[in-house]
Amino acid sequence: MHLVTLGEILIDMFPSEIGLPLAEVTAFRPKPGGAPANVAVAAHRLGANTAFIGKVGDDIFGRKLINVLATEGVETRGMRFDNEARTTMAIIAMPDEHTAEFVFYRNPGADLRLRMDELDVDLLQNTRAVHIGSLSLVDEPSRSATFSAVKTAKEAGALVSFDVNYRPSLWRSPDDALTQIRAMMPYVDLVKVNEVELALLQGGVTNNHDAFDAILARGPTLVVLTLGKDGSMAQSAEFSVTVPAFPVQTVDSTGCGDAFIGALLVQLTDSAEWQIHLTPERIQKALTFANAVGALTALTQGAIPAMPALAQVEHFLSQQTRYQETT
Repeated sequence: MHLVTLGEILIDMFPSEIGLPLAEVTAFRPKPGGAPANVAVAAHRLGANTAFIGKVGDDIFGRKLINVLATEGVETRGMRFDNEARTTMAIIAMPDEHTAEFVFYRNPGADLRLRMDELDVDLLQNTRAVHIGSLSLVDEPSRSATFSAVKTAKEAGALVSFDVNYRPSLWRSPDDALTQIRAMMPYVDLVKVNEVELALLQGGVTNNHDAFDAILARGPTLVVLTLGKDGSMAQSAEFSVTVPAFPVQTVDSTGCGDAFIGALLVQLTDSAEWQIHLTPERIQKALTFANAVGALTALTQGAIPAMPALAQVEHFLSQQTRYQETT
């Protein structure tokens, strides 16, 4: 297995109109989502063998989500049903195509009820990488299950990837979020953040390189920052790389970060020794590929429905190369 992701899978209720705040949206369309599940689909569409570990309600949405992943080719044997809690739902508004507002129906959702004894240990011990997000750290028992999964995978030699993916409304307080996110840092190899999350982690520090150094000091090997229309950058203890974005006409930026990290992990797990990619040249190539995948995802509404296939990405990159050669 190239990649196992763990955490929330849910129903995203996308707005029928873009340009309205949540209270003014007149209708919503259900689409499959959840950041770790999105990453598993993104990576599989790009050629990786992937699996998802998580929990859904024993309801129509939960069964639909498992079917979606199975249809996409993602291994689902690590998924569990909960007959007491519903599948989590996220209600989304988009005041503009680059901004999303979220209200989560999760009190708790089934995803937060995943227990340590429900983890598929075989999957965790036989994968090149494990990817998690912070939403499974919000409460027990999923918090302990997530820490256990990460430690199991790490001991087996897997790359551990962590998307901070901060959603303020799901935490008791920013301090609570910071405590749990920082507690996870010593166990992970790669941390992915956006600019808001980077500032949150470092108390408003605006110098990216200083903020990166502070995160690296907590244990990770690589910090990756997504910058939207300005591209992405990565920093390790030895180097820093910045790669510009590919300009596209954005329809919906939801899921672009998940597509990006899925693509990056595909690049880092094309061999059993992910550390060989820790050079400026290889990371630049990986970020370029991931930027392209994120750009293509922005062209369609929805997260999982928008994820591109490898052939689409290769064609897109070849067109960009031809354009650069003629200008």
